[in-house]
Amino acid sequence: MKNLISMGLKVEAGRVFVLDQEILPQNEIWLECKTPNDMINFIKSLKIRGAPLIGVGAAIALAQYAEKLKTSKKNSDNMIQMILTAAHQLRDARPTAVNLMAAVDRVILKQPLNALTVGNIVRSAEDLFDEDVALCEAMAVNGANVIEDGDNILTHCNTGGLATAGIGTALGVIARSFKNGKIIHVYVDETRPLLQGARLTTWELQKLKIPFTLICDNMAAMLMKQDKVQKIIVGSDRIASNGDFANKIGTYSVAVNAHHHKIPFYVAAPWTTIDWSCSSGNHIPIEERHAKEVRYPSAPEGCAVYNPAFDVTPHELVTGYILDRGFFKDWNQAKLLNDKS
Repeated sequence: MKNLISMGLKVEAGRVFVLDQEILPQNEIWLECKTPNDMINFIKSLKIRGAPLIGVGAAIALAQYAEKLKTSKKNSDNMIQMILTAAHQLRDARPTAVNLMAAVDRVILKQPLNALTVGNIVRSAEDLFDEDVALCEAMAVNGANVIEDGDNILTHCNTGGLATAGIGTALGVIARSFKNGKIIHVYVDETRPLLQGARLTTWELQKLKIPFTLICDNMAAMLMKQDKVQKIIVGSDRIASNGDFANKIGTYSVAVNAHHHKIPFYVAAPWTTIDWSCSSGNHIPIEERHAKEVRYPSAPEGCAVYNPAFDVTPHELVTGYILDRGFFKDWNQAKLLNDKS
């Protein structure tokens, strides 16, 4: 496998490393992924996260696994079965982000058995990485006219280089606008309960030298009421065929408040995040995570907890979709483009 490098994932001399996002920003430690099971554990524990990046990470782990099996001289039938088993296990690591399933399907599960050679698997994984970088660049270009000079932009969760192989989705659009000379300021929702905004988005914005202010999630509506927010841009983990989308828990609240205050609300995501087989947001599986994430640090041990990792925002609340294949104010335009492809 060739060397690959992104903010949160890298391949060096055939070795795969993940930047441990669970301990950012206090510590920047790269963890080595030696097996598909390592990658499964990294995905489940959010050491690697972000819909596009967990898909790419799973594909890279499978490519590395195939290379190791070839080196160990496993017989062909046994090797293919071991790869298929690992692929199914990786595919099930998290249920909401469709990029994970799409990546594993593309590299392994939807390939004919006679195409499952080590060379093909490695090339597919490398292509997926490179394509994700290109998708991020395309989103940044397509979202350029959304952000105006002087905008204060609210974002939720982390959608930058830590969530993709490239510059990011929503944060990528913001970063490119800033790089192009637009004077902007970002309000960062802390994103309870795991603080992806407070820990990760602020870390990225500091590196990019983009002015920002961190806020608690429950402060966003007040900022909108005070006319301190001109735009809202978020990412997505899965978009249904009608334009409803799942994103980090709290996104729906932001969208409702944006609609009430008549503030444009945009979704930035790659085409690979669209699940055309899912008719609406009602059918998107929502991951529920461990109660300890919500109890920590102050709730009584054993108290009842409801901890969905994502919520679903209906398409009616979306001003526009910033995708790598274009900017769509009308979701039906995206559906028409898919029908033609």
